[in-house]
Amino acid sequence: MNLKETLENDLHEAMRRKDELTRDTLRIALSSIKLAEVESRKALDDAGVLSILQKEVKIRKETVGELQNTGRSDLVEKAKQEYEILSKYLPVQLSDEEIEQFAHEVIAQLSASNLSDMGKVMGILVPKLSDKAAPERISKIVKNLLLNQ
Repeated sequence: MNLKETLENDLHEAMRRKDELTRDTLRIALSSIKLAEVESRKALDDAGVLSILQKEVKIRKETVGELQNTGRSDLVEKAKQEYEILSKYLPVQLSDEEIEQFAHEVIAQLSASNLSDMGKVMGILVPKLSDKAAPERISKIVKNLLLNQ
């Protein structure tokens, strides 16, 4: 069973349980997936679905940050719950130490020594770790490693 089918099955299960928050959250995610499929005129594979889910999770995370400043605790709580619902479909994220270990290997392999080599390092690391770490996190770690050499 692929990721999209899992989402659809979980949506049907949420509907049976009358879990409105999970139902609505999964509907939004599946709607985004279907929109991407229509735009690309082909069915998305698991990597494409995962990419859409990562965007949805990122949106929820940003929403939580923005809403905390407004004092709307009810909306903050809802956004946090949506974040948790969608996060369980994402693969386990690597720790900073694990990303650093991969980065050290690639830096040594390329003999990278300064920030001008960052593009080369990122070009190898991002595709390798794309489903396990956000590119922003990878970039931050690589930049620190290259600056501290």
